[in-house]
Amino acid sequence: MKLYIGIDPGTVTGIGSWNPDYRKYEDVTSMPLHSAMDYIKEQGRLYDVYVRVEDARQRKWFGDRSHMKKQGAGAVKRDSKIWEDFLTDMKKQKVISGFSMVHPMKNATKLNAQQFQRLTGWSSRTNEHARDAAMLVYNFKCWE
Repeated sequence: MKLYIGIDPGTVTGIGSWNPDYRKYEDVTSMPLHSAMDYIKEQGRLYDVYVRVEDARQRKWFGDRSHMKKQGAGAVKRDSKIWEDFLTDMKKQKVISGFSMVHPMKNATKLNAQQFQRLTGWSSRTNEHARDAAMLVYNFKCWE
């Protein structure tokens, strides 16, 4: 069985797991980086996994939040590199089928809880990081 996992890197790592066979989420949650990596390994034992990571290194604009560039952008960019290295190893070890590093503009982010629920049908509690990760894989069709 297939599973798509979206990752929103950061101090609080967002996770969204989409089951394309059932066309529903398995998980929409957040956790520390090391726990998210364990989650990928665990799911890789149970499913044929493809991972999509929001890659902050590809972000070139900062708009009204330009102060964030100095404060947190470097750490998130570092996390993106850590995820890329980790997923490269997981693919070599055949724990996952593949992965892609996604430009932030290619994702529908910053949905509030009500918008997310209306769009996806997911009614459990979420935070912004979990919703951003989940949108990376919502209705995603890598293998088709």
